[in-house]
Amino acid sequence: MHKAIAPKIPEFRAEARFQRTSPQKAKLVLDLIKGLRVEAAINTVAFTNKRIAPVVEKVLRSAVANAQNLSDEKGLDIDVDNLYVKTAVANEGPRMKRIRPAPMGRAFRYQRRIAHIIITVAEKKSAAAVEAAATPAPVAATAGKPAAKKSAAKKAPAKRAAAKKAPAKKAAAK
Repeated sequence: MHKAIAPKIPEFRAEARFQRTSPQKAKLVLDLIKGLRVEAAINTVAFTNKRIAPVVEKVLRSAVANAQNLSDEKGLDIDVDNLYVKTAVANEGPRMKRIRPAPMGRAFRYQRRIAHIIITVAEKKSAAAVEAAATPAPVAATAGKPAAKKSAAKKAPAKRAAAKKAPAKKAAAK
């Protein structure tokens, strides 16, 4: 069986490493923009009231700039208006170990988390290109062997609830 080989769509990425926020907090902003068109994603991040939002916007703009520059260098025909956020990930970086003073001369350790933010943008296919890639090439018929039919699996009968027994009558011996 042969699969139709679709042309690979180039992806462009940018990352901001060692950002002083936890990956969990960065993911709150990144989840807002996953799958959106770049223009809508930039607007969304611009109006998000999180401390990491300006950093995410900067990384997103950097990914778009990477797409423009690489398409010019490699001679690719990329429409910047047709880009969308393919992936937006916040990975964990190294943790900074710190010590907080505690009562009676003791010390408690705590960790400051660091995030690596990675955003990947790609170009959305046009509707005509999607239809052309979706139509499979004709498959050669297999000679002599009929296709094996799969029988539907029988569903096991549901368990019946146990019938409640009538309470035993107590002999009234008087």
